[in-house]
Amino acid sequence: MALRNTKVSLSDISLRPFKESDLEDYMIIMNDNTASKFCTWNSMDKEEALNALLSVIYTHPWYRAICVKDRPIGYVSVNQGEGSDGCRAEIGYVVGSAYWGQGIATHALKMVISSIFSELQGLERLEALIDVDNLRSQRVAEKVGFIREGVLRKYWNPKGTPRDMVIYSLLKTDTPVPKKKKILCCIPV
Repeated sequence: MALRNTKVSLSDISLRPFKESDLEDYMIIMNDNTASKFCTWNSMDKEEALNALLSVIYTHPWYRAICVKDRPIGYVSVNQGEGSDGCRAEIGYVVGSAYWGQGIATHALKMVISSIFSELQGLERLEALIDVDNLRSQRVAEKVGFIREGVLRKYWNPKGTPRDMVIYSLLKTDTPVPKKKKILCCIPV
């Protein structure tokens, strides 16, 4: 039974590697056509999902389930760039559409950023390549401190149509985004 359409407490969010027992939840994520609109995959059957899940479990160096009460509702991955001597990595993330608008992706990315530069040896730059029309994902990147660097025209061809991508970066030396201070009262004098 997946948690669906419920208000989520940020304290219930965790990141962990996927397990084989996560297959049903993984299929929900991968078959959410709204969430995968800007991703490379289309819907997949159980066998395809199991093969993808197993390849993620055993071969990907940094791929985590975004969980609510230990149930996967999305994922985040970090791929350290080949040919970059390890100084650069790309981050990608997806949250099931039933959970949008609750700050889950933002919270998950903050969790990743808090440790990824020390986890991946030599990492100096984290990049996010986001479809130019994926405004929600762009807002998430900006909320956690990524800097928009520009638009890469016709850069990626995820589903047969070349797409423009916005490139964001976060450097190891960048100052974390401070928490917004709440203004309790503002009375003009």
